[in-house]
Amino acid sequence: MSRDLQTDIANVFSRMELNRRHMMASSLAAAGFALAVQPIGAATITTDATGLEAGDVKIPVGDQTVPGYRAMPSKGGPFPVILVVQEIFGVHEHIKDICRRFAKQGYFAIAPELYYRQGDVSKLKSIDEIRPIVAKVPDEQVMGDLDATVDFAQKSGKGDVAKLGVTGFCWGGRIVWLYAAHSKQLKAGVAWYGRLVGDPTENQPKHPVNIAADLRAPVLGLYGGKDQGIPLDTVEQMRTALKKAKVPSEIVVFPDSPHAFFADYRPSYVEADAREAWKKALAWFKQHGVA
Repeated sequence: MSRDLQTDIANVFSRMELNRRHMMASSLAAAGFALAVQPIGAATITTDATGLEAGDVKIPVGDQTVPGYRAMPSKGGPFPVILVVQEIFGVHEHIKDICRRFAKQGYFAIAPELYYRQGDVSKLKSIDEIRPIVAKVPDEQVMGDLDATVDFAQKSGKGDVAKLGVTGFCWGGRIVWLYAAHSKQLKAGVAWYGRLVGDPTENQPKHPVNIAADLRAPVLGLYGGKDQGIPLDTVEQMRTALKKAKVPSEIVVFPDSPHAFFADYRPSYVEADAREAWKKALAWFKQHGVA
């Protein structure tokens, strides 16, 4: 085979690969997923909006507004409120779908865009591009935005904030623990595989293990025994801190699950454990008055 023919063939396959990537990126954007989450798995769950009022909202925060996504039953109310805190990829289709799942259970579920001031991560193509933006997000800002989201839910007339819960995934799992120490209104939280320990920074001065004694609401932690990013010894550190503080929180570890085992759109999804964890989350909220 001549060198010219080899070059032509290589160029053809190169263009095919670029076209494939472009088509994949376009389909991800059309489906509402962040570009960095590819490939999308075949097990991806899609919850329809039948019987719901669901869509984008603008949440007032001081003299600004923060975008978010809200879902709730289309009739009745006011409904108990669940704050849904994004994973590192932002409020993309998976997080929106979780809001609809809660709405199907009778909740006013709302997910504010908590990186909004720092940047739009949905258009970034790798997690390495996302991390620097996330590092700029102060915990104090996040707490304020969640407080403003609660206020938005109350003023809408459709959210019963006397029955307030919070849940979050990965990056948002850590935030759940922090918000449970921050909020005086919160009744309960469910933290999915959120980081528990770490070195303090200007934007993240404390981590869950440091504020265990300050929790104002009970938190259920849902973790994977094979999570490479959250070693089991850090889970045990948190359990020890909770026990020492004598707070009514607990951590459940699914021994064979990795990080993000609830993320049905990713290869990490473990269906059996995800279903069991979802049941535990709903039961936890009901047990603690968020129903």
